[in-house]
Amino acid sequence: MSEEKDTFHFSYSAKQQEEIRRIREKYVAKEENKMEQLRKLDESATRPGTIAAIIVGIIGALLLGIGMCCTMIWAETMFLPGIVIGVAGIVVVAAAYPLYTHITKKRREKLAPEIIRLTDELSKQG
Repeated sequence: MSEEKDTFHFSYSAKQQEEIRRIREKYVAKEENKMEQLRKLDESATRPGTIAAIIVGIIGALLLGIGMCCTMIWAETMFLPGIVIGVAGIVVVAAAYPLYTHITKKRREKLAPEIIRLTDELSKQG
C-alpha cells in the first residue's frame, strides 16, 4: 500500500502582501471617510496663507538683498537708494506673518460651518 500524506503548504510574505495591497488601492475607487475630509478641510484653511506668506517673504528677502548689494558694491552712487530698498525689503518681510494670519483667519471663518458639522458627526459616532 502506498501512504499518501495530506499536507498543507502555506507561504506568507508580508512584503508581497503589502505590494499587492498597494497595487490594488490604485484600481479600487476610493471612498473618502469623514476623518479624511476633516483633515483636508483643516489643511486647506492654512495652505493659502502659508503660500502667500512664503511668496511675500521671498520677495522681501530679495529686496533686502538688492538693497544690501547696492550699499556695499555701488556705495558711491547707490548708497541711499540701497538703504531705501533694504528698508522696504525689511518691511515686506515683516508683513509676511500678518498676511498669513489674516488669510488663515478668513479661510477658517469660511470653512468653520463645514468643519463644525463634520466634528459633530464624528464625535457622535465615537
